[in-house]
Order: sequence, then structure tokens, then C-alpha cells
Amino acid sequence: MLQAFHDLTNELLAVLEDRAIEEREDKIGKIIELIDRRDEALAQIKPPFTDAEQQLGRRTMLLNQQVDSLLKLQKQEIQRDIQEINKKKKSSNKYMNPYESLSIDGMFYDKRN
Repeated sequence: MLQAFHDLTNELLAVLEDRAIEEREDKIGKIIELIDRRDEALAQIKPPFTDAEQQLGRRTMLLNQQVDSLLKLQKQEIQRDIQEINKKKKSSNKYMNPYESLSIDGMFYDKRN
């Protein structure tokens, strides 16, 4: 089962590193599927481990660190896109209604009689 977890981690790393996937939704779907499969495999891993399994576990941990850093980069990219969309939405709203943000709490008194 440790080998299956290692293989899934390699596959997840390949998907994260792949810049050829054009549609973000497809890529995110693949990532979620692989993470779910990894969780299932991780739940089935039980000690004791042989020396070969321990070495495979160490290699898998190194791969997992790379996966974590790539997932963080993916998250930052998505957050940046959300912020950009929100900025565009605000500027579009200001264009559609330019007087919305003006304050109307002041008054003008004319002292002419």
C-alpha cells in the first residue's frame, strides 16, 4: 500500500507541474481526485515497515514536500485571480454608477437676501 501512495504522490506531482493543462477546472478536478485517492491509500498504511518500505517512505516524504509547495503556489495563483476579478468588478461598478460613492451629508447655505 505504501507503493500505491508513492505512485499517487508522483502522479499528483506530475499534474501540479504540468503547465500544458489549459483548463484550471480540469486540473483542479484531477488534483482533488488524486488527493482523495492518496487519503484512502494513506489510511491503509500500517506499521511495521521493512527497510525498503522505510526508504520508500522517506522518498515519498520528499515528494510530498514538493507537492505541498506546488499546492501553495496554485492557491496563491487562484487568490491573485480572485483579487483581480474583484478589482475589475469594482471598477466596472464605478464606471456604471460614478456617483455612488459620493457623500451627500454636506449642505450649502446662501446668505443673500
